[in-house]
Amino acid sequence: MATFVKTNPRAPAGFFACEAAGLRWLSTAPGGVPCAEVVDYDDERLTLRRLDTVAPDRTAALEFGRRLARTHDAGADTFGAPPDGWTGAGFFGPLHHPLPMSTTGHDTWGRFYARERLAPMAARAADRLGTETRGAVDAVISRCAAGYFDDDDPPARLHGDLWSGNVMWTPRGVVLIDPAAHGGHRETDLAMLTLFGCPHLDAVIDGYESQRRLTDGWRERVGLHQLYPLLAHVVLFGRGYAGQTSAAAAQALR
Repeated sequence: MATFVKTNPRAPAGFFACEAAGLRWLSTAPGGVPCAEVVDYDDERLTLRRLDTVAPDRTAALEFGRRLARTHDAGADTFGAPPDGWTGAGFFGPLHHPLPMSTTGHDTWGRFYARERLAPMAARAADRLGTETRGAVDAVISRCAAGYFDDDDPPARLHGDLWSGNVMWTPRGVVLIDPAAHGGHRETDLAMLTLFGCPHLDAVIDGYESQRRLTDGWRERVGLHQLYPLLAHVVLFGRGYAGQTSAAAAQALR
């Protein structure tokens, strides 16, 4: 069996165990998107079954969308809940600079997103954001905490970092890697797919909605759901992402 090994000798405690738990949790969703198979892990490395890749096509994208809806529908205990088998904090970000991610659960999405995602990341990014942008982000946090964006959708089982680089197109269809898995809102994963572009995104959405119709206006909430990863990019990579962060906050407030 060919394998792929991710290594970070300075990884935070539990980093690879958390990722392994996330991959396994997502993989148990009935009819959901397959994830890279965990072979072994320890404090410094994660060994996965190696994936062969092919060019993306519309047929695979449609199936990916259908399966992603089923993954989300598998659910989670609360908004913010960690993967089954994991009880510590989570992580978000690149292999060699992961940021801590709360796994404190909430009954409503807005309070979870405000308190466990936006507020902590905005505090980390504060010295790289202008006064106007920070004010807009604070306003979004207040609206989230007040329940302005809440709906009746229960916690979804999220990949949590579903940008296109974590979507592997293989001969057997899409396989997911590198999750920041948790219970959240299904629109978050879809917003991540649009952040840096995803091949055949229109087909992914069509496939998704063939299984689970999205709530009206979801496209107008893309900026809201992109705000957290954009703030993380400001923290990790600097002020170059401040403009996109400002635009996302402005869209969320419209």
